[in-house]
Amino acid sequence: MDHMPNSPQKSGTTFFRTCFNGVNALSGVGILSIPYALAQGGWVSLVLLLLLAVICYYTGLLLQKCMDSNSLVKTYPDIGELAFGQKGRIIVATAMYLELYFAAINFLILEGDNMEKLFQKTEFNIAGLKIGGKQGFVLITSIVVLPTTWLRSLSMLAYMALGGVLASLILMVAVLWAAMFNGVGFHAKGIAFNWKGVPTAASLYAFCFSGHSVFPTIYNSMQNPTKFSKVLLYCFAVCTLNYAFMAVVGYLMYGQDIKSQITLNLPNGKLSTNIAIYTTLINPLMKYALIVMPISNAIEEWFQFSKFRLFSILIRTILVISTTVVALSVPFFAEVVALTGSLLSSSATMVLPCLCYLKITKTYKTLGFHSIACVLIVVIGVLIAIFGTYSSLRNIAESL
Repeated sequence: MDHMPNSPQKSGTTFFRTCFNGVNALSGVGILSIPYALAQGGWVSLVLLLLLAVICYYTGLLLQKCMDSNSLVKTYPDIGELAFGQKGRIIVATAMYLELYFAAINFLILEGDNMEKLFQKTEFNIAGLKIGGKQGFVLITSIVVLPTTWLRSLSMLAYMALGGVLASLILMVAVLWAAMFNGVGFHAKGIAFNWKGVPTAASLYAFCFSGHSVFPTIYNSMQNPTKFSKVLLYCFAVCTLNYAFMAVVGYLMYGQDIKSQITLNLPNGKLSTNIAIYTTLINPLMKYALIVMPISNAIEEWFQFSKFRLFSILIRTILVISTTVVALSVPFFAEVVALTGSLLSSSATMVLPCLCYLKITKTYKTLGFHSIACVLIVVIGVLIAIFGTYSSLRNIAESL
């Protein structure tokens, strides 16, 4: 990503700006499905949300410790390589790129769902082929984002993507407005606990705290890297409060009737609903290119195509087409987000940081706090991966 002119590399990012970048990395589309996650697990599952926030904050600190052990380590795959050689690098990179790929698919499904809510009963007729509203909107979105993926420098998009924090705030105000002034109210009781929904709830919560692939970049960009742990603490505190607030408000509004994205529940034709949906729609359009860029860069480097502009455009186009095909085939937002959270977020945010830390620092040789904590976190991560992935795949199979 291009640096702003006249800013010497050493100066780095200020404490406040780093906090802002960190919050932006953690506040994504997860906020839309967090009330649905709470409905899946019941009120007691809020404890799980807090537990996962603490775990992911702790594993973020472990990544910092891994980076401090070797000055050559700059990225998350570098940490994997330092711990487990080339195999470690491939495993971390695969988890990271798959997570980004799934996020791109989630964006397209999200756009289709919310556009359909805005423009109901819309049908498309393309060359005699009748296409439903949602599918049509997914196709339109992919056509709109395609040219943005061809850009080599995303410095402008990076600034637009900072709208993630702002988007979350606007969304919260719009949802509160619908509850207080559009006649929705806070009348739903909800359920205390639903054992069967826990794997889905845990997967969706895990997805909300997955910013670990970006943490090394944020750490390296800091003016004063010693303050990274403080930055992480602020970021996780702000985001956890944000998520918990949205979960509780949404669940009190709609109870067990909450949909996969809270925007889909909001009353039709109201200004607050339209503001919430338009805010939700803008964010993925800005972020899509940023999300697929690391994947396309990795493919180009792997095949050594980076010098050929045409191959670069071709690879990025294929990426957009493939995410579109998946989004059209499996158009279930909550299930795909839960699958991302269970299969990839749990490994990238819980299991891998602990394993890399234990190996790099040789902590596993002694029975101290960190080694016990790491083992417990790995067990939790693996359980979420197994049960969450199973329940997500089962829900997708039932919905198809």
